Amino acid sequence: MTTKVVILNWNGERFLSEFLPSVVATLPAGVGVVVADNGSTDGSAGVVEAFGAMPENKGVIEWLPLGENFGFAEGYNRALRRVEADNYVLLNSDVQPLEGWLQPLLDYLEQHPEVAAVQPKILSHDRPDHFEYAGAAGGFVDRYGYPFCRGRIMQTVERDAGQYDDTREVFWTSGACMLIRAEAYHKAGGLDGDFFAHMEEIDLCWRLQLMGWKVAVVPSGRVLHVGGGTLPNNSPRKIYLNFRNSLCMLHKCLPESGLWRLRVRKWMDWASWLVYRLSGRREFAEQVARAHKDYRTMRPTLDTKREALWREAVVKEPRTIWHGWIVARYALGRKKFFPKNF
Repeated sequence: MTTKVVILNWNGERFLSEFLPSVVATLPAGVGVVVADNGSTDGSAGVVEAFGAMPENKGVIEWLPLGENFGFAEGYNRALRRVEADNYVLLNSDVQPLEGWLQPLLDYLEQHPEVAAVQPKILSHDRPDHFEYAGAAGGFVDRYGYPFCRGRIMQTVERDAGQYDDTREVFWTSGACMLIRAEAYHKAGGLDGDFFAHMEEIDLCWRLQLMGWKVAVVPSGRVLHVGGGTLPNNSPRKIYLNFRNSLCMLHKCLPESGLWRLRVRKWMDWASWLVYRLSGRREFAEQVARAHKDYRTMRPTLDTKREALWREAVVKEPRTIWHGWIVARYALGRKKFFPKNF
């Protein structure tokens, strides 16, 4: 089984300079690296070319220019159509892998043919004793599509004390570092290019599970993630993408009997809009309204995608959805850690 690590880059010269050496140094024998570039205008190409020209790196690193910025989702789709491998590792440029990070994931995938994708434990680069926001020790969603992780609920990030060191099935694996079967990726249609960025890996994992696959976390593999390298968590653009893409994901992936949850989610979004307005964060409120407007424009395309997905679906709803409301649990119940016995 061949495996390629594919780093999607956009003006990531600083991260490539800092982390590409550790990526190459920690790879199992026979695993190569492809840096797919989304039309960078900085010195990224020079960094990759110089590092790849070193005698010990000959034949290990490939530079794959895409020509323009297609975003995270479509950028990966276009890159992976040109990468020949049985397995892909989607790896952010701001990730520092630790020794032995990849082999446990490869072993698990080989031993579990029903699993499409796995992620390692993702820790914070700045605070390595804490989990990192984007993925932590495996991702989940509640019944209304709000994501959370083992180790991160809303804005609360836990310290890693080994409490989530068990390998287990999860709802989603992080796009920051994900090992995925090429067969599963392409059969599911890849990431949804219309998402551009954010929520796209959650949407993909939902579709994979509807098609009968499973996804998992293998915490014995560990990486450090800087996070927010492209958009910080308080970015209005990020607010827009998260709200719009959540609606798109629910529209496509909820069963017919569960579409009422999409309607509830819309009302919850407008409650968020009101909170933003009352707290003086007018720009965030505007992005919520814009997200809903654009979602309505996208509905005909989403209907087509939904019909295609449900023609192939063999599972009505993944068992890994948490059938509570994580926002109420967090804000009203003041329970800021991963639900026990789930």
